[in-house]
Amino acid sequence: MNEDFDRLRLIRSANIGPVSYVQLIRRYGSAAKALEMIPQLAARGGGRAPRLSDPAAVEREMNETRKLGADYLFLGDPNYPYLLAELGNPPPALIWRGNLSLLNHSTVAIVGARNASAAACRFARDLANSLTTEDISVVSGLARGIDTAAHQGSINRSTIAVIAGGIDIHYPPENEALQGQIARDGLLLAEQPPGTEPKARHFPYRNRIIAGIALGTVVIEAAPKSGSLITARLAAEAGRHVMAVPGSPLDPRSRGCNGLIRDGATLIQSADDVLELIQHFDERAAGANIPYDLFETQEHPSKLQETANEEIEDAARHSLINLLSMTPVSVDELVRQSGLSAASIQLILLELELAGRLTRHAGARVSLPS
Repeated sequence: MNEDFDRLRLIRSANIGPVSYVQLIRRYGSAAKALEMIPQLAARGGGRAPRLSDPAAVEREMNETRKLGADYLFLGDPNYPYLLAELGNPPPALIWRGNLSLLNHSTVAIVGARNASAAACRFARDLANSLTTEDISVVSGLARGIDTAAHQGSINRSTIAVIAGGIDIHYPPENEALQGQIARDGLLLAEQPPGTEPKARHFPYRNRIIAGIALGTVVIEAAPKSGSLITARLAAEAGRHVMAVPGSPLDPRSRGCNGLIRDGATLIQSADDVLELIQHFDERAAGANIPYDLFETQEHPSKLQETANEEIEDAARHSLINLLSMTPVSVDELVRQSGLSAASIQLILLELELAGRLTRHAGARVSLPS
């Protein structure tokens, strides 16, 4: 059994999300040790041990992935995008096909309406093409409309598509040929296992990858409450540039972009506008191939192990649980109100999550399950 197998088995186990995955690896130093400790942690959290993924199923998935000509990119691997790793909930593993070196380029996301106008699609194609001539990779979600136009404009040089389903699933069906071309000439990324049909709940996770990879996100036509605005919000929360192309106030497809500009997004009319905005990122953010160390922003693993072994009194655990409700609250607020150390709170929350008694939300917030 190698480390990649153990990491994938940990990822595919019940009650293991991006945050708990990172905490377990940081705390125990390896996926194998984390798998061993899960039953003990869940018992402390007051629940049964979560179902660990079947080793045979994990082996089948890995074999199927490689039969498809794809491979895994794990958080902490040298080629894992540094910007994506900096998110609060980075995907523990990505499945990829194509040219992985495109992740080393500075990258801009282009997203927008599925029912986009012909003029907006033309603008998206031209913008994507112009950016790639400046050695910028373009990332989008392979949806109808603006996403498709962005890939068409950048496919000849540097396009990255992030899909919501499995690496072998074509969605929308009419983009099957384009998806195949991107897998050959660009880079195709998926977080879900092969064979996974995309469902509504998968798209916000896909959107965070699009926003997380990029220095900034350009929105071209977007209705209010659209998925493109979710991507823009995620980009803003990650400290990235949010850019929008203005449109007629008479066109409902322009309301989202015009609203973004009203709320502080940068108005974009050409590739030069985008390039001027992103050129001030430091080299670490601008596509430099810097390995991300899972331990670099935390205490040494041995100290985390000491925290894991220390006895947390039941009274402290209960007092923290009493602060939780079905309304999400930030972890920082729990630190302020509980009087417990941040390390102890993170450990208790991890125990509760593994026991199925905690739900994590965007923005480092947690709640009791609804």
